[in-house]
Amino acid sequence: MLLKSFVLAALLAAGQARAADATIRVILVGDSTMATKSGYGDAFCARFTADVTCVNLARGGRSTGSFRAEGRWDDVQRMLKDGASFKATYVLVQFGHNDQPGKPGRSTDLVTQFPVNMARYARETRDLGGVPVLVTPLARRTFKGAYLANDLAPWAEATRRAAAQEHAVLLDLNRDSVAAVQAMGQDDADTLAVVPRPPGYGMPADPNKVEPAGAAKTAFDRTHLGAKGADFFARMVERELVAARPETAAYFKDGGKR
Repeated sequence: MLLKSFVLAALLAAGQARAADATIRVILVGDSTMATKSGYGDAFCARFTADVTCVNLARGGRSTGSFRAEGRWDDVQRMLKDGASFKATYVLVQFGHNDQPGKPGRSTDLVTQFPVNMARYARETRDLGGVPVLVTPLARRTFKGAYLANDLAPWAEATRRAAAQEHAVLLDLNRDSVAAVQAMGQDDADTLAVVPRPPGYGMPADPNKVEPAGAAKTAFDRTHLGAKGADFFARMVERELVAARPETAAYFKDGGKR
């Protein structure tokens, strides 16, 4: 009996030690503005300490509907079911750009589908033991005159409502990115793009990307992010997450102070 009690006590102590040593996991779900090479997701993951597991599952061109339809959300659910070794798993979900009208196979209805989809992501994350974090869509960086044209405002508002409905963490990246880009002005905002703005590149009619007539094709646009833009918005998301969930500060390299 004494030996059995000793073994049980040792196992309990070992379990408590593992729990104390456990770290967090972060899973990113979204579109190209979060994805590798075109968004801030990898730069955000790089801001965590080495013991944090940060997985960027965001993919370009995906919406709240197509991400699930392609089976990508199934991968997230499998990861959540295998999350016992982590102190907590935070799932950041950001959509909106491809949910907008005019994108066959991707568009969702702003009233009947988009908010329902966002709420479902939050609910299913919580049901599987994760921490749902809904992120309003990153602003596009196109000005109309002196003012930034925030064509994603309705999708940002729908995300806020979904987060409130599901009692999920909300990171209002749309609000903060709009304010930051507005303060920069068009010229400085254009330095956040994947490649430099070509000479003669005018104010496009399409908020995403339109080259001037006769211009050579360019990878420049005012939606996606180069290294400078990725770092800028990764720091913004860090600040928002730490403000919303202060316990995450200890897992960032800078202690969440930037």
